[in-house]
Parts: sequence; C-alpha cells; structure tokens
Amino acid sequence: MNLTMLKGKIHRATVTQAALDYVGSITIDEDLLDAAGILEYEQVQIVDVENGNRFETYTIAGERSSGMICLNGAAARCVQVNDHVIIMCYCSIDSKEAAGHKPNVVFVDDKNGISRVTCYEKHGRLEDM
Repeated sequence: MNLTMLKGKIHRATVTQAALDYVGSITIDEDLLDAAGILEYEQVQIVDVENGNRFETYTIAGERSSGMICLNGAAARCVQVNDHVIIMCYCSIDSKEAAGHKPNVVFVDDKNGISRVTCYEKHGRLEDM
C-alpha cells in the first residue's frame, strides 16, 4: 500500500510579490526549496494563514538568498503581498518506508531567510535535524 506523506514544508513564509499576468506557479527562493527538499516544477499545496485559502500549483526556483515568495498567474488572486503562507509538498511512499519517514520543515524569519530546519516527531513535537 502507498501512502501520501508530507515530504517538505516551508512554514509561514511572507509573500513578497503577486504577479497576476504571469503564466502561473509560485516562485520560491532556491535556498528554501533545497532546505525543504522541494524540487523545481514539483506540485505544492499552499495555505494562506491570513485568509484561509488553500490551493495547488507548482514551483519555480527563484534567485538564491533573495527571500522571494511570488505567487504567479491565477494564484496571485488567492493572496496579498505580506500574507503568510505555508507551502507543503507531499510524496507517495510504501507503508514500510512511511514508518521511518520524516519531512523537512523549514522555518523562516521575517525576510524569508532560513531560521531553522526541523522534522516532525510524534505528538506534534519538533526536533532539530
């Protein structure tokens, strides 16, 4: 049996841009993608903390160390600049692999710089990797 599990997460990143006239996707600082284990063009789910919107799109790598979080195309209508978003990526793994699976969880500062990379443990605790 395959299970859908959280693979990587960028927690409470600040939206820096919203580009309605772009083709689509979310542009994310490549440092953040790497830390979360999310690939360019990979599907992600985005949750806007301020308005509760949840939607899916795919990633485009933004300039390293830029702090960029830019929603493009129709997704730009789901957020406002300065909103906080949670960006989650999932993977499909078998139940044996799932037993030991731990996602990369990236916490950012107010400029979307990496402040901590952790993994989830049982009962919602966070433990440094």
